[in-house]
Parts: sequence; structure tokens; C-alpha cells
Amino acid sequence: MAYDYLIIGAGPAGLQLAALLDRDGRDYAVLERGSGAGTFFTRYPRHRKLISINKVHTGFSDPEQKMRMDWNSLLTDDPELLFTRYSPKYFPDADDIVRYFQDFAAGLKIHYDTEVTRISRDDNGFTVQDGSGKTWQAKQLVMATGVSQLYLPPIPGIEHVERYDTFDTDPESFTDQRVLVIGKGNSGFETADALVEHAAVIHLAGPNSVKLAWQTHYVGHLRAVNNNFLDTYQLKSENAVIDGTIERIERKPEGGFRIQFRYARTVERLRELEYDRIIACTGFRFDASVFADDCRPNLIIKDRFPQLTSAFESTNIPGLYFAGTVTQSRDFKKSTSGFIHGFRYGARALHRVLNARHHDTPWPATELEHSPDAISDAIIARVNRSSCLWQQFAVIGDVVTVDGDSARYEEEVPVSYVADGGLGPAEHRFVTTLEYGPDHDTVDPFDINVPRVAENDPVNASDASYLHPVTRYYRNGVLTATHHLAENLENQWDLPEVHQQPLVVFVKECLAGA
Repeated sequence: MAYDYLIIGAGPAGLQLAALLDRDGRDYAVLERGSGAGTFFTRYPRHRKLISINKVHTGFSDPEQKMRMDWNSLLTDDPELLFTRYSPKYFPDADDIVRYFQDFAAGLKIHYDTEVTRISRDDNGFTVQDGSGKTWQAKQLVMATGVSQLYLPPIPGIEHVERYDTFDTDPESFTDQRVLVIGKGNSGFETADALVEHAAVIHLAGPNSVKLAWQTHYVGHLRAVNNNFLDTYQLKSENAVIDGTIERIERKPEGGFRIQFRYARTVERLRELEYDRIIACTGFRFDASVFADDCRPNLIIKDRFPQLTSAFESTNIPGLYFAGTVTQSRDFKKSTSGFIHGFRYGARALHRVLNARHHDTPWPATELEHSPDAISDAIIARVNRSSCLWQQFAVIGDVVTVDGDSARYEEEVPVSYVADGGLGPAEHRFVTTLEYGPDHDTVDPFDINVPRVAENDPVNASDASYLHPVTRYYRNGVLTATHHLAENLENQWDLPEVHQQPLVVFVKECLAGA
């Protein structure tokens, strides 16, 4: 069968894009190898607690503002299809999100139990073969399969260890054992925390320092909900976090393992350490094995993710697009494209890209009065309620384009897409994002001795570390001026003399200077 669009994968990204295509009456189909939507979450995380927050009670009445605190819902106009109706828990159970995805999928054109085995391409588009031998054809192909393969670092002997995706999670099976967990991310700490009541000794190992999400503002770094293990290390409870590289893993004849470990903090030679069990919690990677050689996408970041353009398209295979967690290759460990509350907006942006490229539908825009006050009022209104700018900080922004006597407001455009000319040329363009300061990840937010910019200080707003709006002015595509709005504890940037008036002056000077 031939379609305009084939989406591979009925996880959250595939569902999000499918719902948008379905709403517009596009010709599409979704192929899903599992028996239902959101199959990945039937197994992960292994200990079944999500770390994406579900804040049901926000104090907001505006649905858009509520989405700032809802990290699991997909974008929909149906108030019944919000994840906050499925669980009251701040950190929900994984089984609840599976129920949510299955309900969201109802009515979408999804073919379950359809495993893609080979993807090829010719002048007419893509041909997809499934496990039953059936072929599917499409002009445009969207991979929304996520990162489905465990990433194993190139350590000699790594093939002998247990893996995060398959190990027995029963804590009692680790009773009185010495356990090494390879990997110092959330899956590693989640695993270690689950074993502390039974294992005799637990070591977490990795070459890089532990990074804490509350300091870096990257939610993929270690979250507080998983860091109880740090207490057991620093308070000397037979556990440890060791920094360095594992250079070899060997099986011992009598059982267990011996590793050669090189510490990162000292100059001592290789040290031998012994363990009863070793678990690799080393992250996941995109599976490109189904692609024929002539349409295999370029990979980056240790070949874990596809290399993408600003339009979410493969850099070397035209018509091959990506949605979901794999799009984090564009903002790796900086923003939120690796997570539902980030890539749901990326999927919506991809939908708008496809509309512009293949359906002669320009990016949605609202006409504005051609005046500095009207432009500034529109920007202020959006930064105070937008969930997309809040979640996709520094990655997606709102754009005001001024041509001649007209002005238009375009919401939620990837910043790099604007820079690459995706919206076309313009004499005047203002791009507004929410951003942290450039050194925000080096500042301890709990250290009162660290000098900080005062709240609501417009004079020194450019030095702020905390999240705040930034408006950049481009003239004929060239960055000409930048304006920072003062940070605010309540994230309300609407004080007349602090936020509104300085922005009006900035816009007026930019347009007058031209």
C-alpha cells in the first residue's frame, strides 16, 4: 500500500505526529511492532517509576500554563486525553502511561504487530518491508522508534555482564553480593537504589562526574528522585560512586568477575576489583540496522543518534524524517528533546514543516499591528503562558516578522530552522526564547555566597543564570541586537517598568535604527 506518510513506531512521538496528521486529513499510516501503543513503557523503566513529573494541582486555570507542569501528556484539544487524569502521583507508575497511550491511540491509523525488517528507497520514495513479507510505500518516512537498543561501551568482556534491559530486577536475588553497576545516569542510580536493602556492596562506575539535574537544568542528568544512593556513599554505608574507566572485564573460574579499573582522580596504576555481579546501565541507541545501504542515515554521538537538519530530516537521506527522543541529537544534554515534554513540541514543529513543504501551508501566523507596543505586548503575553517555550528552552522560540507595513507573529519555531531560512527572508525579525544564563550549570543554586543578579533587575538582566526571556533582533538574517528580560521568582515577566517598557524601547530602537 502507498501513503504520503509512513510513521514507524506508535510510541509517544509517533502518536503525537499521527494525531496531527489525522486531524488534518492527511494520508498516513503507523507501523508498530508491538501489540499496542507505547510498548517501550511496558518494560521501561525497569523499576516502573517514571521520573517525568505529573503535577496535577498547579494553581493555573489556563490549560497552556498547566502543560508547563505536565511532562507526560501529548498535545491535544481533548481535555479528557490529558495524562493528569490517569494518575495523581507526582512521579507516576509506568503502567499508567501505557494506559494513557493506548487510549490516545484510539481511532488513529495504526497497524500493530507489524515489525519493520527492511527499509529501502528509490525515486518514488520509500519501501518498507515487514516481518510477514508485506510491503508498504510512502513518499515521506518518519522514524519514531526511539532508542530501542542498549548501548554497550567498547569494553573488553562487556558481553559477559548483565544488561539493564534484561537483568532480573528482583532485589532478593542480589542478597549479600558485591555488585558493580556500570553507568552513572538515572538508570544506573535507579538500579542501585533498588538493591540497597539486599546487596552487601554496590559500586557505580563511569568515566565522568555525576551531574545533578537540579544544577545543570538538564532533566536527563541525575534526578533527586534517584539520588538516595549518594547518601549511602557519602555516609559510608559500604557503597561507592567511583570515577574512572573500566578497561577490562574477566570472568573468574570460581564465579563472579574481576575488572581492571583506572581511577580518574588519581595517578595510580590499574587496580583490580572483584564483584559477584555486574549490570550495564549504559543508555540506549537508535537502531539503524533495518536500512538498506543506499538509504542508511548518518549517525552521530558515538553512532547513537541520527544526524538531523533543523527540519528534523536526515542530513543525507531526503524525505527521511525523525520524531521523538532521537531528535535530542540537535540539543544533546542541553534541552529537553529527549523527553516527552520536549519532543511533543518538536513533533508539532515537524508537522508544520511537512505542511509547509508538501501542502503549501505556511507556518501558522497571527497578524499584528505594526508598532513597538503591539509587538512587545504579544511577546510578553506569550512568554508568560507558553508551555513550549518553557519546556524547549533555547531550542524553540516565537518569531515576529516585520516586512514593510505588516507584522506577523509565528509561534513555536525551532530557532535553528529560522536561522537556516526555513521561514524565508525578512528585513526585520525578532526571535524570543526562554533561556538559562550561559554559565547556569556551574552555579550552585543553593549556595547563598554565590553572587547573583537581583530579581527584577533590568540593568543586569543579561547576567542572569535562571530561566528568563531573551529576544534577539535579526536584520536581513543577521543578528544585530539582543535583549534580556529580568528574571523573576514567579516566572511572571509583566512588570511595566521592569519588563514591558524596556522591551518596547528595544523593539522601537531596532526598527528605528534600520
